Parts: sequence; C-alpha cells; structure tokens
Amino acid sequence: MAEEVEHVFIAMSDGVRLATTLYLPQQRTAPCVLEALPYRKDDLTATYRPEYIRLRDDHGYAVARVDLRGTGSSEGDASDEYPAQEQRDLCEVIGWLARQDWCSGSVGMYGTSYSGFNALQVAAERPPELKAIIAIYATDDRYTDDVHYMGGALRLLDLVDYPMYMVAMNALPPVPALVGDGWRELWLERVNRLEPWVLRWVEEQRDGPYWRHGSLRPGYHRIACPTMLVGGWADGYRNNTLRTVAALAQASVPHRLLLGPWSHMSPATSVPGPRIDLVPEMVRWWDRWLRADDIREADDHEPAVTVFLQRLPRPAPDLDEVPGEWRAGAGWPVARGTEDERVLGGGTTSYDVRPDVGTAAWNSCAGALPWGLPTDQRYDDAASMTWEWPADGLELLGHPRLRLRVTSSAPVASVSAKLCGVFTDGTSVLLSRGLLNLTHRDSDVELRAMPIGEPVDVELELEAMSWLAEPGQVLRLSLAGTDWPNTVAPPAPVTLTVDGDASSLVLPVLAGPSGISPVAMTSAPAREPSEHGPVTWRVERDVLARTTSCVVDHGSDYDVAGGRVREHYAGTVTVDTVTFDQQASASADFTVTWPDAEVRSRAELTLAAGPTAFDVVVTLAVDLDGQPFGERRWERRIERDLG
Repeated sequence: MAEEVEHVFIAMSDGVRLATTLYLPQQRTAPCVLEALPYRKDDLTATYRPEYIRLRDDHGYAVARVDLRGTGSSEGDASDEYPAQEQRDLCEVIGWLARQDWCSGSVGMYGTSYSGFNALQVAAERPPELKAIIAIYATDDRYTDDVHYMGGALRLLDLVDYPMYMVAMNALPPVPALVGDGWRELWLERVNRLEPWVLRWVEEQRDGPYWRHGSLRPGYHRIACPTMLVGGWADGYRNNTLRTVAALAQASVPHRLLLGPWSHMSPATSVPGPRIDLVPEMVRWWDRWLRADDIREADDHEPAVTVFLQRLPRPAPDLDEVPGEWRAGAGWPVARGTEDERVLGGGTTSYDVRPDVGTAAWNSCAGALPWGLPTDQRYDDAASMTWEWPADGLELLGHPRLRLRVTSSAPVASVSAKLCGVFTDGTSVLLSRGLLNLTHRDSDVELRAMPIGEPVDVELELEAMSWLAEPGQVLRLSLAGTDWPNTVAPPAPVTLTVDGDASSLVLPVLAGPSGISPVAMTSAPAREPSEHGPVTWRVERDVLARTTSCVVDHGSDYDVAGGRVREHYAGTVTVDTVTFDQQASASADFTVTWPDAEVRSRAELTLAAGPTAFDVVVTLAVDLDGQPFGERRWERRIERDLG
C-alpha cells in the first residue's frame, strides 16, 4: 500500500507558496490529476479524500490537491474568485507536477463547481502539460449562469449562502500543523487584508470585462485539450453543458458529455437520482487521454453524449429519484432534433406583478437541504399568466425559447417564464425556467429602460431541460413579473401587458429517430442517510404586514484528521408586496478545533434593496480560543443600475 499522503508547498514565480497534498501510487511514475479549490483541503473539505485514495489505489493515478492562493494553508491573498493570478498559479502548478520524477509528464485537471470552473479556465490557457480535463457542474458564463445574476437580475437567495460563507471561510487561518510557528501572525495578516468578494459582485451589475474574465463563453476556441463535462438537470450550471459541447464539436476538440438528473451533489449521492458511480466514468476518460496510445485507441467507441431523459416525477423538495431513461449518441446537437413553435394566442392580457411569485421553486440550483428541489408549481401558476397545450408523446431536449410582445407600465420590469408539465390531477412540475430583466432585452452591456406603455418584442432563452411526456399530461407556460426569491424583484410596482397573438414558445423537440439510443449506467452503492443537523426551510407570509419571507437555518458537526469542524448558516430574505422593498440577512459561522487551538470565524450580511440603491453591510469577527482576535466591517451604498 502506498504512503497515505505527502504535504508539500509549491513555490510560485513571485515567491508565494501553495499548500499541496499529494496522493502518490506505489509505482512512482504515473499520470497526475489536479484539483484546485479555495475550500480548505485539510478540514472543511477533507471528507472528499476517499475519492483521491480510490483514484490512487484502485486506478494507479497520482492526485494533487491544492489550496488556492490565500486560502487554506496557502500563502498570499484571496483577492476574488477566479482572478488572473489564479490561472497563472495553476499553469505553474501543472508544470511543476509534470516535472516530478513520480509523474509520467501527463497532467489532467478536474473538479466539481469551483474546480470545474478553473479546469475550463486553465484549459483555455493551454499549458502544454495539461492533456485533458473533466469539469463537473461548471459554467462557461459567470454572468448569466452562476450565483450572481440571472437574466440581468441580482440573484437574491444566493446572497445568504455562498457569498457569505466565502467571507467566513477565507478568514480562517492556515493549519498550524502544516505551517508551523507563526500561524497566528499569518492569520491576522489574512484577516486584515481580506475583502468580501460579494461587494464587487453587487457593483458589477452589467456584463463586461469583469465577468468575461473567467468565462469561457464566447471564446470556446481557446480550449484544445480533450474535455469531459458532467452536468445535472437539477443543478444550476446545466446550461453550460449543451452549448459548450456544441462549440467543442464544431472546433473538432475531443469531448464527452454526461448529463444526469442530479442536483449540485455527487452523482453517487445526489438527491434526486438515479445515482451512478462517477469514478469509473472519469477513469475511462483519464485512461483514454493520459495513458498510452493503445488504451486510447481501445476506448474510441465511447459515446460523445450520454443524457438522462426525464419523465414527470411527483414533486418533492427531497425527491429521491426521477423516472426516465439513459440514452447515448455520437454528439450534440442530436440528429433530427427540431423546433416546434407555438403561438400563445388569447389576445392581450394585463398582469399586475406580484413581487413574491416564485417561492415554489425558490432557487435555480438544488443541492443539499435546505437548497431543495422545486415543489408543486400550481400555487405559483395560479398567480401567473398561463397558456397550455396537450403534451401526449412530446419529447423535449434542449433550450426552449420564448418570443414575447410585452408592454410595461414602468421603466424597469422583468419577465419570468416557467415551463411546467402538468399531471391529470393538476399537479404542476417545473421543467425549465428563464428570467429577463427587460432593460437587458438587447444587451447585458448597453441597457435601455422600457418605454412606458409601448409594446416591445423580446426573446428569452429558458434553461436546458429534458422531458418525455406521457398520455394525458399537459405542457403549461407560466409568465410572471418575478422569480422571487431566486432573483431580486423589480424596484417598484409594475404592470405587464402581453400580446399573446404576437408571442410564441419555441420548443426543442426530438422528432422521429433522435440519434441517441438507450444505454445502461453503473449504479452507485445504496445512498447512506445524510448526516447533518436540523434544517429549517420556511416560507412565511405576514398577512397584515404584507410581507413574504424565506428563512433558512442549517449546519453540521464533524471530525477531520487532527481536529473537528462545526459549521452553521442562517439567512432570511423578505419582500414587501406593496412597495417591493426587499431585505436579505445572513450569517456564516465556522469553528475549527485542533489539539492546540480553537479558531472561529463569523461573517454577517445585511442588504436592503430599495427603489434606487442596494445598501450593503458586511461584518467579520474571528476568535482564538474563545477570545476576540480580529474584526472587520464594510459598508457600501451601491446604486441600482436599471435592476
């Protein structure tokens, strides 16, 4: 059996050292796969370790896991997510790994979410030693398909999750056992230099150079190495998959897409399933591109696209499994895919926007609770404008598009579109959603206020989806003026008027033989019950105050090598249904206990969204052995930019 792990520090060209854990197989010449994360490899995400051990011991790969600059036990500053310095660092890391005597010279890069993002970003830099990547639940567009903005509207509910726990996490110290004496001084320097990423995100309300950096789109041609993408229909980054694969195919870049029913969780444990063991799928990809040519040639029969086509499930926030079937094919777009355009009809409909419509599908990215799956949509449907069509025998795969003629009573307004499958008993299941801040109707860069009282033609692309309809089921389009609390509501009351006779829905239909055939997948072992503390997920309506609130509270306690971790998160978002004023408050709290010290980091946010500005306050407090060690406070007033 190989040694458990080796801890090293890799020096960058500017002298900053990155903390790295190496999992090296007994045969010391092997390809290496790299994962680089800001999520603290030695404590907060130490539970990922069994996968690295498996890649090493069962499949003969070396694995390198890196704390990004300024995070975990690495030196330097964590200035933002995906800064240019991060890509430079990782190109240097890849070169260092390839030069080691235990490495064959071939390096792959992979990971989920953040490390899927930076795998795509580094592949676009084309370091010569990087031979292939696997990006799991990653995006090609940081502005349109991440936790920041959707259709030009600020994502509201996400403010109480990732943005705040990154403030608290980035303020934790390096691991004393790895960096030795002086860790307290390094910790205080880290706290004093820290800047919350969320402040820049709220300031950057338009697309532009800030968001294009780190976004593969539209420059897909920058990637030349073989690329495997893993996506999930319930995950927030599903849109990347189909459009990136299409671009890679057009550029003749070797690629593979595996698109399952999953949320932002491992395919082996996801709610919902069916669940699969992803490791063999990844190993086949690595064997094909990081090993000898004879293995590569033997695996050339691998299908380029494997997709789970979904049937309607009975909706539940913790749905165990989606019915459907796996299909595989040679590529995307699939053969004989077509479009079916359906006029909405019904003449002109006026709609007074309710700012709290959307709570039945309260975020775009399901994951571990309380970030659960959409519930029965009929309650939001009842507060929306709706159109319906029989769906017997309909097979959909791709991005629906909505062509809409709409009139607004205010200069700033949004349109929320939800496509639902409806059972014969009226149960409504979300299939796809889209939102457009109408001031972004022509561009996410050059915005234009809506002309009051004048009809405007707009087009809205909905999220990627699949559906195999069954007899008696109905396709429903629901239109509203908000998708709350997923995104912020408009700044003031507004009325929308839709001309149904001049509006249409364009469906991505599989007509006749689709070019994708049934295929079997390797099931994951039975899912163990999840270990977490109590979870709060509430929607509250104060009838007399005319407010609606969404409340979350959750956390966990667990042991790690050499210590123990406690996490706690809480947040509330509220909208006044009369004035449209909104608030968000959140806290993230980490405690890490080691043999010689206990450290704690607490970050809190308050954000008020009024008619003209976002008022943001972030505070941070860190403790050492129960005593205050440092604190910071940031306060910003950020004008709402037609949002």
